[in-house]
Amino acid sequence: MLLQLPIPKKFDEQRLISYINPIKDVDGLNEINIGKLVKNEPAMRSCTPAGIINLLKSQNITIEGKKIVVIGRSLLVGKPLSLMLLNLNGTVTMTHSKTLNLSKVCREADILIAAAGKPNLVDSSFVKEGAVIIDVGIHRLKSSDKDQTRLCGDVLLEDVIPKVFAYTPVPGGVGPMTVTMLLVNTISSWQKQFGLSSTLNDLLP
Repeated sequence: MLLQLPIPKKFDEQRLISYINPIKDVDGLNEINIGKLVKNEPAMRSCTPAGIINLLKSQNITIEGKKIVVIGRSLLVGKPLSLMLLNLNGTVTMTHSKTLNLSKVCREADILIAAAGKPNLVDSSFVKEGAVIIDVGIHRLKSSDKDQTRLCGDVLLEDVIPKVFAYTPVPGGVGPMTVTMLLVNTISSWQKQFGLSSTLNDLLP
């Protein structure tokens, strides 16, 4: 079960999420699952952050000991992702729209994760040489031809690519990993409900 977000403002989003059985909470947003994440206990994990962790692991990019800056503090991405990275011994700084000298803070990052919801926010002035860039954003902007639109992320990729060690494209980077982790959570939920041992524990950070 999942609640498709965002929902109309007249509804209490977190109250509705709290009604979902934690074992069936494939978005990992129920307060019980969030609490278990804080305590670093096994539970459903939020899909986009879990996908990012698995993406980094698949490319043998070390998290432990690295300086990691997360732009964005949403319940969907920024907060759970920062906790997952902390649980894996990353040195995490969470930033947001009120952070002073944001570009300076970001330039210290070995791994920079942009989940700000602002198109093309991150340019080369935010990035140190050899950094890893994860772009969570996806936006549809009008192109020079008014009848056409194009997709972009929170990162101005053409500007940062010459400086970085690795980056995720938009589209085709984080998005498919989010869908993959939703399927992982669904299978894990089914296994738990039938008392089966999970075969997917290594994919749930």
